[in-house]
Amino acid sequence: MDSSLVDLGRRIYERAHLTGEFRLRSGTISDEYFDKYRFESEPVLLAEIAGAVARSLPADVDAVAGLELGGVPIATIVSQSSGLPTRFVRKEPKEYGTCRLAEGGDVNGLRLVVIEDVVTSGGQVIESCDALRAAGATVACVLCVVDREAGGSEALAAHGLELTALFTASQLRAAIER
Repeated sequence: MDSSLVDLGRRIYERAHLTGEFRLRSGTISDEYFDKYRFESEPVLLAEIAGAVARSLPADVDAVAGLELGGVPIATIVSQSSGLPTRFVRKEPKEYGTCRLAEGGDVNGLRLVVIEDVVTSGGQVIESCDALRAAGATVACVLCVVDREAGGSEALAAHGLELTALFTASQLRAAIER
């Protein structure tokens, strides 16, 4: 891993890593937590993260799709730096107004890169990607900032989704030790 990425990983860890007792979306209890809001609320750090994510984008995609809530700020800045349009994907379609799952434009026929902040079990990512596919999109891949290495990558693969993580939890821990 190049030294600028190691430095970015160290700063993400220092800003977002918490210890204690935390219930994860999957229902499991963890003694550590990567609080995405702590790195997403820091403008310089968020811009650097989004720049690194943008460099990981495949060449043949039509748009980025940020998952509610944590993927949205990352996708917005990735969109700005890459020039690709953004779609904002809800956990479920809203029940008023346009009643859409994805905001910002239609997804039918688009090849999307789905952007998430932290992946643990991958459950919400799978649900959202299934809904995007049902709406006519093709999901090229899923990019995340942190893969907690808790089965998410394998779960996504079982649903035909490739996960690329900017960092794994192990890499973040190693970056802090350097």
